[in-house]
Amino acid sequence: MTDLSGKRALVTGASRGIGAAIAVALAEKGADVAITYERSADRAAEVVRAIEAKGRRGFAIQADSADAAAVKRSVDEAARSLGGLDILVNNAGIARGGPLADASLADIDALLAVNIRSVILASQAAIPHLRDGGRIVSIGSNLADRVAFGGITIYSMTKSALLSFTRGLARELGPRGITVNLVHPGSTDTDMNPANGETADFQRGMSALGHFGKPEDVAAAVAFLASPAARQITGTGITVDGGANA
Repeated sequence: MTDLSGKRALVTGASRGIGAAIAVALAEKGADVAITYERSADRAAEVVRAIEAKGRRGFAIQADSADAAAVKRSVDEAARSLGGLDILVNNAGIARGGPLADASLADIDALLAVNIRSVILASQAAIPHLRDGGRIVSIGSNLADRVAFGGITIYSMTKSALLSFTRGLARELGPRGITVNLVHPGSTDTDMNPANGETADFQRGMSALGHFGKPEDVAAAVAFLASPAARQITGTGITVDGGANA
């Protein structure tokens, strides 16, 4: 029920961290996978090699998720390279913190463009390519449900916006059997938020399990939602945060 053989997936922002783990997890389940990356061509090539090592086809597409035209182009290019599209994973995202009073317009625009607009545009572009029974999974944040400390107001808002987007799109695409869901990671050991970072002890203290998650933990939830086993799950989210929001 979790086999993805013959499926074709696009994972945005997947040259490293959670996105890379998702791409490899989907390939391990049998999917051919295209990824997008902004600048890290070498790291993207490593992910493609990891996909190919699983016996699947892999493609890397350069695209800045803050560029609306690039987002649409990357989805169309992925569909052409793969011969269609069954799974879209909206993983690309950025995090910028600090008091709202100090936030620059550039920071606000960047957060809105990458964390919200690119998800909308990639999903919109994917809809004509997705076969009935397809999957859209977006990466949110456990901070969408609970803003547990200051300095993350705008970031949390961008992730909570994905809740209503997911619910609405699930309604729109339900008649075609296409499910639309979210995965909400908590503290996950990545370049963006390393387990040895300056706020790591504070974050561990919030978790019921007392430790950071791994990118593979998030990837496992995405792979499940992308699979036939999750055919009755849509318009909702799975939180993978070690109990931080418990």
